[in-house]
Amino acid sequence: MKSQSILYVLAATATLAACGGGAEEAPAHSSGVEVTGSAWTVTDTLVSASLEASGVAEPFADATLSTKLMGRILAVSVREGERVAEGQVLVRIDAADLVAKRAQVEAGIGGAEAMVADAETQVARMRALYAEEAAPRAQLDAAETGLARARAGLATARAAAQEVDATARYATIRAPFTGVVSRRFVDPGDFAAPGAPLLTVLDTRRLRVRVSAAPDGAAGLRRGDTVHVTVEGTPATAVVEGVAPNPAASLLTVNAVVDNTLGVLVPGGAATLSLPRGQRSALIIPAAAVLRQADLTGVRVRTADGAELRWIRLGAPRRDGMVEVLSGLRDGEVVLVPDAGPTPGTRTGDVAYGMGS
Repeated sequence: MKSQSILYVLAATATLAACGGGAEEAPAHSSGVEVTGSAWTVTDTLVSASLEASGVAEPFADATLSTKLMGRILAVSVREGERVAEGQVLVRIDAADLVAKRAQVEAGIGGAEAMVADAETQVARMRALYAEEAAPRAQLDAAETGLARARAGLATARAAAQEVDATARYATIRAPFTGVVSRRFVDPGDFAAPGAPLLTVLDTRRLRVRVSAAPDGAAGLRRGDTVHVTVEGTPATAVVEGVAPNPAASLLTVNAVVDNTLGVLVPGGAATLSLPRGQRSALIIPAAAVLRQADLTGVRVRTADGAELRWIRLGAPRRDGMVEVLSGLRDGEVVLVPDAGPTPGTRTGDVAYGMGS
């Protein structure tokens, strides 16, 4: 210990701090072994006030894939739980009937192109004869009308080909985004029907948390603001996606997006958003100073006679290694932080607590 270190004797008894009412006596925590650490002076501190709002951490994107075709399933290349990349082939469906239809359409296009060529020849001849006053205007008009109809027929045939090609794309089902296959509804040999589900793919790299809050609790939030969130007890940071009114309930709906690239957060898990509400005064101490015995929480507090074990009531843990004290300590009291590495905050000096010699 340093020369300025002070030796405190652990009191034989400790006072149970008031937790919503009167005080009780509790046995002192005495091990008979000197414990060294630093002293922390408890002071009123301005902390961020927040409103806790509960919701569910849903996948950012959720797509149930289906087809417009009716046909036998040739292959399903993924299983539930597999990760897939955007554009990856997932299901193939037999589209033999579309091959035959495409051949018919191509034949129709060929016929329409021939009719257009013939109509263009007729129009050119009629224009020449009309210019020489060898053909009446009516014949020229009829030829031009025939050309317009031929061109319309060609456009219709080509549109039919595009429709066949678009329908044929439904024979190959691809992943709409990078994600995870959460449901597989079919197997090879099954029959696919238009609109029937084939697979469900989730994008779990980001999670969207949607909560409802009173207007005074969320009115100050703006798109792009960052807020704290916990998903099944795991803390994270979310970015506000938007705040929308809900007139039916006289509330505001807050949507926030959480990065889950590492996959540590549980999709579909219970989530809590901490919506900022300014600042308030509170007593905070290092979490390392807290002693636990069963369901009780306490700290060693400096007294005139040495030190005592004081039972206290704590608030929610903070992200900076501190914890709020709801009752059991007063401004100006000094608690021991056992040696466990440096702790940020107000240090009163190194001390040693023990049973004395």
